[in-house]
Amino acid sequence: MQGKVVVITGGTSGIGQVAAEKLAAKGARIVLVARSKTRGEATLARLRELAPAQEHSIHYGDVSRLADLNRLAAEIGSAEPRIDVLINNAGAAFSERKVTEDGFELTFATNHISYFVLTLGLRDALLAAGSARVINTSSHAHYRARIDFDDLQIQKNYSLYRAYCSSKLCNILFTREFARRMAGTGITANCLHPGVVNTRLGDEGTGFTSAVFRLIKTFAISPEKGAETIVYLASSDEVAKTTGLYFYKCKPVKPSKLAQDDAVAERLWTETAKLSGIPG
Repeated sequence: MQGKVVVITGGTSGIGQVAAEKLAAKGARIVLVARSKTRGEATLARLRELAPAQEHSIHYGDVSRLADLNRLAAEIGSAEPRIDVLINNAGAAFSERKVTEDGFELTFATNHISYFVLTLGLRDALLAAGSARVINTSSHAHYRARIDFDDLQIQKNYSLYRAYCSSKLCNILFTREFARRMAGTGITANCLHPGVVNTRLGDEGTGFTSAVFRLIKTFAISPEKGAETIVYLASSDEVAKTTGLYFYKCKPVKPSKLAQDDAVAERLWTETAKLSGIPG
């Protein structure tokens, strides 16, 4: 990874922070995307301590907001004409249905729209690398998800679990369609389940489902263990040409039948492009 440029969202805590630190230790220059300046500065200081020879940097913004996503893509694209690895890792879950200023359900905006907009916004920089990797953090929660294009943002019968599972299914469908569209360009795209990891996910929620999240995390693996597949996909020569797959414990595994449906993946792409205003 010596000299490679790695952009990562959700890199100031949990598995994202561990992945950023491990990739920096391998010689990569890390470009963080963060919302919290407190966590951002602390992580940046840690990266500079681990790998002082690299000019690590940080860009601030809220990845649930289209205006911030478009600004971040423009800023990063201007500062980094070549990006070798993009890791879409930011994620959230909310016990109550909330709507962003753009009119999107907050989980859908944070966990799916952000992946789509930032990736396409940085596509030219990824192409400029000649051989770039896009890595999307998904979850085995997608196995329980369904997708309703008449209610894509779960206005009916909302629950934290349903919204989260649906967003993780979207991550895999987006990965699959992006990989198909980028075939032959040198850009690969893969996604992963990091395992059930003890991170900040669900901490902002309240109620029964959030309590279940917190209980599950008492049996969860460490962020260090959860970051292993991200680091593997970002750095291993074994997957340099691999694209469109779903990984767990550094091995490709089959996602749900729905997650393998190319027609559904293409329709989600089209619907997301309309919602975000980003031409596919």
